[in-house]
Amino acid sequence: DLYRKVFVFRKDPSDAFVVLQAQLEQPLRNFTVCLRSYTDLTRPHSLFSYATKAQDNEILLFKPKPEEYRFYVGGKFVTFRVPEGRRDWEHVCASWESATGIAEFWLNGKPWPRKGLQRGYTVGATAAILLGQEQDSFGGGFDLYNSFSGELSDVYLWDTGLSPDKMRAAFLSLRLPPALLAWNSLSYEVKGDVVVKARLRE
Repeated sequence: DLYRKVFVFRKDPSDAFVVLQAQLEQPLRNFTVCLRSYTDLTRPHSLFSYATKAQDNEILLFKPKPEEYRFYVGGKFVTFRVPEGRRDWEHVCASWESATGIAEFWLNGKPWPRKGLQRGYTVGATAAILLGQEQDSFGGGFDLYNSFSGELSDVYLWDTGLSPDKMRAAFLSLRLPPALLAWNSLSYEVKGDVVVKARLRE
């Protein structure tokens, strides 16, 4: 149980990552991914990478610079411009709906203007899901200068789009619906220099 704990990615740049195991019964037509990150990186870095054999950027949360997030579905992306962080924890949730192609992005419990992405697409179920690296091939092909360095916590993946109330609940660490990946019952494997530590503050 990772309650009140974090993954600390200690090196910069790094070849380390964390593999997440999720039991996906079928391809995703809707999903929400949420996580909390704390870093002083200004270079590009990957937060959450979900790759299939057919598509390395099936789902990707990527931060090319401090004032921008990129959200990929099926190799295409939309950009969300954000205020440059105050060197504090940032909580992000990104959700996507195949039927409308609507991509939602929430930062610290607040929604950004919705954008259109990959309407009618289906996300494959057989996936390599990694924290801290961006996959250029299934489970590998890393560029160390896209690696994450810092602290990651509160990682979730749902096979639905969360309601606004639940998006805010995720930011506030309140009770959440059952998830494919849930921080308090995460099945994971650390590869390389990543340490599990207690969170320094709430």
